[in-house]
Amino acid sequence: MEKSLEIIMDISEQMLLSGAEISRIEESILRLGEALGAKRTDAFIITSNMEVSLHDENGVSYTQTRRVPNVGTDIEKLHRLNALIRKICYGTITHEEIEKELKKIKASRAYSFGIILLAYALIAGAFTLFFGGSILEAVCSAVISLVLALIVKGAELAALNKIFSKFFCSFASALLAFVCLKLGIVATVDHIIIGNIMLIIPGVGLTVAIRDLFVGDNLSGALRSIEVVLFAFAIAGGYFLAAGLMGGVAI
Repeated sequence: MEKSLEIIMDISEQMLLSGAEISRIEESILRLGEALGAKRTDAFIITSNMEVSLHDENGVSYTQTRRVPNVGTDIEKLHRLNALIRKICYGTITHEEIEKELKKIKASRAYSFGIILLAYALIAGAFTLFFGGSILEAVCSAVISLVLALIVKGAELAALNKIFSKFFCSFASALLAFVCLKLGIVATVDHIIIGNIMLIIPGVGLTVAIRDLFVGDNLSGALRSIEVVLFAFAIAGGYFLAAGLMGGVAI
């Protein structure tokens, strides 16, 4: 039973790290517990903490608690985890095969850093055009977005708090936009800043928070909502600091 609990904790931890909603994780834990021979399964999950208990037929309980920091979003990993859970529930996979498959899922990377850089540039440039910017402003926005991608990567490697990461990204993008303005490359910075801020707005986090609230996971929904608000303040603070240093507010 201890081995089953370890497997359940590993899978549910990866689901939480990949951005799965709390209700899905808890339901998966209950199904996995039943499939792996537990008489009863209890789970308590919030955005940064997991507690799971398995009870065998003799009434013996096994419990594990884990702290889960730096929750993100990885839809591809979630898809693979869901496929693994289905195999376990259907009884078509052994414990050894589960561990091998889970190890592959943990080590998997959906996209290379080069693809991520390209995506950042395309998204920032496209949003700049969408909000009325010129081709030149879109090019500047795309170049600045590459700096944002490097900051995000560095923050991940340094395990920097996400609030500070959002603040530095917002500050850097606004500062570089004002530099372009001072150098006479562009006439305004509004569209450049908007295009880059769209990369760091916590839209997925807000969606997941609302979804948690709708399904009754009020604690997790409230915690995610607070996190989203803090991210918004960090983004605004980074912009206003850069604007103050460069002598004006653009938006």
